[in-house]
Amino acid sequence: MDNNLNITYITIDAYVELDKYRFVYFVIMFTAYILIICSNSTIVCLIVIHKNLHEPMYIFIAALLLNSVLYSTNIYPKILFDVLSVKQIISYSACLFQFYVCYSLGASEFLLLAAMSYDRYVSICKPLQYPTIMTKTNICILLVVAWSLPAGQLAVPIGLSADMELCEFSFNQIFCNTAVFKLQCEQSRVLNIYIMVAYVNLLILPVLFVLFTYIRIFIITYRSGREVRRKAAQTCLPHLIVLINFSCLASFDVLLYQMENEFPKIVRLIMSTQTILYHPLFNPIIYGLKMKEIYKHLRKLFCPGKTV
Repeated sequence: MDNNLNITYITIDAYVELDKYRFVYFVIMFTAYILIICSNSTIVCLIVIHKNLHEPMYIFIAALLLNSVLYSTNIYPKILFDVLSVKQIISYSACLFQFYVCYSLGASEFLLLAAMSYDRYVSICKPLQYPTIMTKTNICILLVVAWSLPAGQLAVPIGLSADMELCEFSFNQIFCNTAVFKLQCEQSRVLNIYIMVAYVNLLILPVLFVLFTYIRIFIITYRSGREVRRKAAQTCLPHLIVLINFSCLASFDVLLYQMENEFPKIVRLIMSTQTILYHPLFNPIIYGLKMKEIYKHLRKLFCPGKTV
């Protein structure tokens, strides 16, 4: 702790056994970060530029990919700096801020996936009412709720934790996740209950809503013609794949938090890296290859001489 500035610093111990491979790890993470920024930004720009992509489904996809860019930018620069530093430290307030941004964006992703499932439900099951339900105003409301609700709910535990006394000053993760609460001397019961409520509101309920809407879609399309089933599968499957992938990522993060002390440091480092590596790269690949209209524009961009 710096008594003059009254700043509490945390030492990051995740890179202790990485000394011989720091440069290799830096190159891997730097390459991954550039790929994440370029791949996600490319599709977002295509959606913004082309008017035929100015539909609710593609707007939600753009919001989802923008989330990946912000999520990675919140984490990767600090990791790259730490890998090249002799001593890896972060202030407790900066760690809480990184946690806040990371989990706010993560929770908003579940809410965006829920909004996308509702959009697909209205489009497939209530096509005549679609223009009156999915208006620009309603889309804006869904986007604002998806970003502001997690930010508002997670601001409370951050505020409660800001003045908590710390008994531990070393951190075994490569970024500030839920393990930051283990540094506190006492685990607040109110804080734990609030976090559980937020977990239900921001993760469990959106996932249940997505599953409910897609079950309804599959039941209705099963009774319809082959063309309707093909359209439903074409537009819904990428969203389901992303939901399953992100749910597995969230579960993996919880598992890593619960079993942190049961793994060697190098294994924890590798496992933590996976949680921030796959998903931001996975989204643009799925939407770029599986969404027909986006794929057409990508082909025209990178293979201008070829017809789609």
